Amino acid sequence: MASAKENAAQEALKLVQNKMVIGLGSGSTANIFIQKLAEAAKANNWKLKCVPTSVASEKLARENGLEIISLADAKKIHLAIDGADKVDEKLNLIKGYGGALAREKVVGYLAKKFVVVADESKIAKALSGDVPVEVLPFAVATVERKLMKLKAKSVAQRKNADGTPYITDNSNFILHADFGEIAKPAPLEKKIKLIPGVVECGIFSRNISCVIVGNETGARTINAP
Repeated sequence: MASAKENAAQEALKLVQNKMVIGLGSGSTANIFIQKLAEAAKANNWKLKCVPTSVASEKLARENGLEIISLADAKKIHLAIDGADKVDEKLNLIKGYGGALAREKVVGYLAKKFVVVADESKIAKALSGDVPVEVLPFAVATVERKLMKLKAKSVAQRKNADGTPYITDNSNFILHADFGEIAKPAPLEKKIKLIPGVVECGIFSRNISCVIVGNETGARTINAP
């Protein structure tokens, strides 16, 4: 029996057409989609070009035979498929627990169609909990103070298992800011982005076309309001 994540990825595959430029997300569900995309491309002789959002997704795509192009070489991104850590009822997202939020947002916000794949555990009435924030290393302390002024309940720097700072693909650090329940994601996203030293914020409030939610028996689609 297919898992919920597999069912979501399989449903997303129905949106792919030959000769598309595809934005490849990062994370466990996105990885399943990449593998399924590669299988379908080979079976259907699709000529696809792919823009990955992380070093890990690029490596996986190359290993599976997908053609990779840079963002600079992509005149347009027809479709971006990515996962999410949390999704609210208005299709606002929290992303970035895997550390790739900056590139994920660039690709997702540039895509003509941005589709999120997730399982039922990620869906909630409102966003809550940690918001990842990618930060320039020399500005960590300043950004932490500014996030607290935005009424974060706590702010902590992401660390590796050995206690060393987690480093993103962009050579930056990540702070996790807990704002509790987030009633207005879009304004908070803008406020965080305005903090000097912030590279990107894990709240995604724009350009989400739909969320494909997988379960043990299939998948359902929640369209943007």
